[in-house]
Amino acid sequence: MTTGTATHFASAEPVPATPSRPYDPRYDPLLAPDPGAGRAYAPTWWVASAGTPPEDDGPLVQDIDVDVAIVGSGATGMSTALYLAQEHGIRATVLEANQAAWGCSSRSGGQGQNASGRLKRSQWIARWGLDTAKKLDAEIRAGFENFKALTQQIDCDAFDGGHLYLAHRREKLPVLAAEAALMRDTFGYATRMMSAEEVRSDYCDERETVGAMFEAEGVGIHPLKFTFGLLRRARALGVKVHTSSPVQGWQTIDGVHHLRTPGGTVRARRVAVCTGGYTGQALSPLLKNRVMPILSNSVVTRELTEAELKATNFRSKTFLTDTRTLRFYYRLLEGNRLQIGSRSSVSGADAEAPVHLKLLTDAIARKFPPLANIRIDHSWWGWVDMSHDMMPRITQPDASKKIWYAVGYGGNGVSFSTWAGKRLAERIAGRDAGREVFELPIYDSPLPFPNVMGLVESQAFAPFRRMGQRMLYKWYWLKDEK
Repeated sequence: MTTGTATHFASAEPVPATPSRPYDPRYDPLLAPDPGAGRAYAPTWWVASAGTPPEDDGPLVQDIDVDVAIVGSGATGMSTALYLAQEHGIRATVLEANQAAWGCSSRSGGQGQNASGRLKRSQWIARWGLDTAKKLDAEIRAGFENFKALTQQIDCDAFDGGHLYLAHRREKLPVLAAEAALMRDTFGYATRMMSAEEVRSDYCDERETVGAMFEAEGVGIHPLKFTFGLLRRARALGVKVHTSSPVQGWQTIDGVHHLRTPGGTVRARRVAVCTGGYTGQALSPLLKNRVMPILSNSVVTRELTEAELKATNFRSKTFLTDTRTLRFYYRLLEGNRLQIGSRSSVSGADAEAPVHLKLLTDAIARKFPPLANIRIDHSWWGWVDMSHDMMPRITQPDASKKIWYAVGYGGNGVSFSTWAGKRLAERIAGRDAGREVFELPIYDSPLPFPNVMGLVESQAFAPFRRMGQRMLYKWYWLKDEK
């Protein structure tokens, strides 16, 4: 961010404390300058079942001076604020464009895995070598254990039942078996393979599976209840959370960041960006083109009857994913509703097309035939923050600027986001210097730019990313299904 320069947005009128702007299902962070101001939540099951949202501090209504400003009130932003207050005595001010936890944290699948980013441990070894992979595993595992402890303290419908990775075709079994052996023999996990019959008798009668890898490390949660819990804890320690306060302009003058919102400007010495898949292209040059927003669609059915539960043999609320490249993720929720999600739409403009809902209802019919044509009570979609090398970054990308970010989880941020917030708080507080853990790949470099045919993508190439994404989706479908 150059001193004295600014990003300009259309002027906006002050936003009232009570949400009066409807949810925009076509919002697309690759195209829109910001996610709006004061918009209602997406119509998710999580919003419908989370109860009354906790109090926040409402829209910003005047100019203020703060030490630390955090942009984004999801699990990453709220845990960063919580740990800054709890462990470093720093009371941050959180700026949220719409409602608390409006983005990923009220739309995700709630599957807390022992992972972050899209790469598996075998891929860590291939990219960085065994020694770094072992250190990264220790860090990711510490994050999972921290998340697990939080889920036992916060009322969030947590189910500590592990994770089943289901092979949807026989040729996927050797790949799963190799990963299970690596996790067991190299990293010390109790990961094991299961037959299709064991899955169907002990967990659920999922008709597509031909076998599975079981990981004991996995906690399914209600992600909005969880993030609301983080918010309550942070505000109890003096953190301010201003909703309906999007950053619509950012100017740095003499080292102080001027963050313009509809109701006032925040002048901050330090800024942390925790906006995930809702990171707009115009927010900061340090993040422009660094994340590819990917849509994930999800549905929740009506409650299953006793007869349907018996017909599908659901015996556990352990969450499941399959081995498709555009994977399906699914589980039985509290209250005996089935949730299932996957990737489908490429752009926000296409998100409402019926074909994307049909993708999920067809999957229910294939995987659980007794539930074919079951009523869908909730259908929504949300943006996933996919980094261009498939791993997150929790870093200060430019040492000369007091700006940090934690983004790029690639759909695996449910558990690691809170640990990312803890590490981000340490970095903001200046407690990262000389510590070996911050030499890990997810901490010691900025998010990369896209790389196409060996060429770093220019700004002019950005509109063509969606065209490439559509072609990739068709190729993935052929690989997965044919």
